Amino acid sequence: CQTLGNFSLSITLPLYFITVLQKGLKENFADAEVSVVDCPDLTKEPFHFPAKGICGKPRIADVGGVPYLIPVAQTEKVYDLNTVAKEIELPGAFILGAGAASSKILGVNAELIAIVQSKSEKKPAVNGSYVAQINPADKGCLLEKYSSKYNDCEFGLLANLYASEGQPGKVIEVKANGRTGELNFVTCLRQTLEKHYGEKPVGMGGTFIIQKGKAKIHIMPTEFSACPLNTDEDVNNWLKFFEMKAPLICQTVFVSRDPGFDLRVEHTHCFSHHGEGGHYHQDTSPDSVQYLGYLLPAEQLFRIDRPQETHLVGRD
Repeated sequence: CQTLGNFSLSITLPLYFITVLQKGLKENFADAEVSVVDCPDLTKEPFHFPAKGICGKPRIADVGGVPYLIPVAQTEKVYDLNTVAKEIELPGAFILGAGAASSKILGVNAELIAIVQSKSEKKPAVNGSYVAQINPADKGCLLEKYSSKYNDCEFGLLANLYASEGQPGKVIEVKANGRTGELNFVTCLRQTLEKHYGEKPVGMGGTFIIQKGKAKIHIMPTEFSACPLNTDEDVNNWLKFFEMKAPLICQTVFVSRDPGFDLRVEHTHCFSHHGEGGHYHQDTSPDSVQYLGYLLPAEQLFRIDRPQETHLVGRD
C-alpha cells in the first residue's frame, strides 16, 4: 500500500460540535440529543470489541475503492489491517469500519464488518470482525465471526476505516429517535457537518446501535458479476437487499466532503447477535427507530491505494 495523501481535518471543540450536530439531527428526527460522555466499555455487551474505547489519536483511512469492485472486480487487490495501521502511522491501532472481505481467503465475495486490534511489538492482533455473506442454502444472510474460521487480518478491494489507540475517554454520544426526514442517520450527520463547515472537510467515525426498528441492508453476492456493472441500476440489481431487525451494531466512517481524494464520503456496516448484518442503507421503521451512537471527529485522513481510473457508480 502507498499512502497517497493525508491532511488534518477541521477539528472544533466538542461543545461546538454538539450544537451543530444536534441542530441538524432535529431537522430529520423527532427527538435528538448530542452530548459529551465517557466512552462506554466496548469490551462489554452489546459490543464485545477487543478494545475498551475509540479514543487516542483518532484518524480515518480510505483504502482502495469502489472502482476496484465495479464495473469488474480486481480481485488481486488485497490488503492487511496490520499493514494499514502502520501506513496511517498508528501501529497497534484499534480499527473499526466497513469493507469487503478478501475473496482470496474466503473463496467467495462478502461484506466485512471490521473490528480489529492490530498487532503491535508487544501483542498479536485480535480480530473481532464479522463477515456477512449470502447463505448458499437459503439465499439469506450468513453472519459469522471472522476468527471462527480465519486467523489473518486481510480484506479486499476497499474499506473505510476509523482508527484510534482504543483508549477510554470522552466521546460524542448521539441519540436520535423517530425519523421524520428522508435522510438516514449517517447521511444526516454528514450533511449537517458539510452544511456548517463548507469546504473544510470534517471526518468522524465510531460505532452506533440501531436499538429499535428495522433497517434496509445489502449483502453482495458470493460471486462477482460476470457482466460489467456500469450503472447504479446494474449494481442494485446485482446486490441482495434485506430488511433486518434491531438491535444492529454499526461501524461507520464519514467525511463531510471530498477534498479531491476520490473518497467514499460515508460507509457503514453492521452486525448483530441474532445472525443478521451487512451494509447499512436506511431504517425502514421511521416511527419506531432508535439510534444510539458513540463517535469522534478524526484528526487526520489517509488515502491509500487510490484507484487511477474512477467513477461515481455504486457509492451508496
